[in-house]
Amino acid sequence: MPHLRHNRRSALKLIAAAPLFASLHARNAVAAVVAAAAPANPAARFSSNIFTKLGVRPFINARGTWTYLTGSLELPEVRRAAEEASHFFVDMFELQQAAGLHLAKLSGAESGMVCDGSAACIASATAGCMAGTDPKNVWQLPDTTGLKGEVVITGGRSAFDSAIRLTGAKLVVARTAADVAGALTSQTAMVYTTWRDDRLAQILKVTKPAGVPVLLDDAAGIPPFENFTSYAKTGVDLFCFSGGKGLCGPQASGLLLGRKDLITAALANSAPWEGSICRAMKVGKEEIMGVLAAVDYWSKADLNALNKEWAARVERIKKLIETVPGVTGTIAIPTGGNSYPTLTAHWDEAKFNLTVVQCDAALRAGSPRIEVLTNSNPSLVPATHNSNQLMPNPNRPATPRPNSLQIISMTLQPGEDLIVGNRLRQILNDARKKSA
Repeated sequence: MPHLRHNRRSALKLIAAAPLFASLHARNAVAAVVAAAAPANPAARFSSNIFTKLGVRPFINARGTWTYLTGSLELPEVRRAAEEASHFFVDMFELQQAAGLHLAKLSGAESGMVCDGSAACIASATAGCMAGTDPKNVWQLPDTTGLKGEVVITGGRSAFDSAIRLTGAKLVVARTAADVAGALTSQTAMVYTTWRDDRLAQILKVTKPAGVPVLLDDAAGIPPFENFTSYAKTGVDLFCFSGGKGLCGPQASGLLLGRKDLITAALANSAPWEGSICRAMKVGKEEIMGVLAAVDYWSKADLNALNKEWAARVERIKKLIETVPGVTGTIAIPTGGNSYPTLTAHWDEAKFNLTVVQCDAALRAGSPRIEVLTNSNPSLVPATHNSNQLMPNPNRPATPRPNSLQIISMTLQPGEDLIVGNRLRQILNDARKKSA
């Protein structure tokens, strides 16, 4: 009887996935006809393009908006804005001022500026909080002699605290919200946090009376667009977002918003000022106009409709992989950034004789190449694994989280879900048969 129930479940899953298999067969047949008539058809874009001429393999991105995988693809509105901007000369000082006014209008913050990434936002904010607008202090950094040179970082060290340290600031770690008060001194220039829950309000109760500004880093916080407008209302002094992640703006762009005096100071320590510590973090007119176009888009976008579209993609993949006996999938929307419908594939690695790492490698080795999310981070400087040994964190897990294979829907393009689902199904099914 258990065997019969198992076969019945498998049959039902195959029936549910039948329309997807039909779509795959139909599309393959059409592609073959088109390819015979026109070898340079769009279906061949992964095998012949501007990157393959250099020997670089583009891929289907099911991993998400990782910087080392070039973030996200730009919105059409962003491409158009950047293209139009590329035909004109403008004064960058004037452009940043105008951009700040536009960002303030949309966000509710007093001002804003465009940087070349969220890490650049952190560096510019830190430099501004330490040096202000005094040209002598701006030129003096990263030497903080005579300046407030300490930055309190909440929770613990991170791979991004180098954006703070490069300005000359000294890190002071506050593990909990209750530790912030004791970490503040007469030398504290800023508090840096990624906390967006009740702990943020606890921090502000301490920093406001002390006159210490708080920078909230929410690099992957858009969508939803509500995050763009909510932080100013809560009294956060500075907050930043990446332009090349969920915003789908230029990869080399970021947004820093907040108090006007602090934004003015951050601008004084950034490009195009020659001699400023953040001069090297240059952002161009194309990036500025592109990311403003992205903000305009998200201010009107229907996130519910987009989530339905993204969810449908991973639902189709789930149906395909669940035709393999012993494979299941769960779909959820993570909280706290990168909040897109995400599929997690489950199988018994021992029974299939296939690990997540091996499956990931097989997807990457195929054609077209497919990148999925696992617990690996190829872009992490290895030494950062040991950075917290300098400042031990008792709250940090002693062992890494279990590995899993996940599909991020937002970076998939139309039609790629079927390719990903079918390839993953084939890899899992082949492994199951070999191990039987």
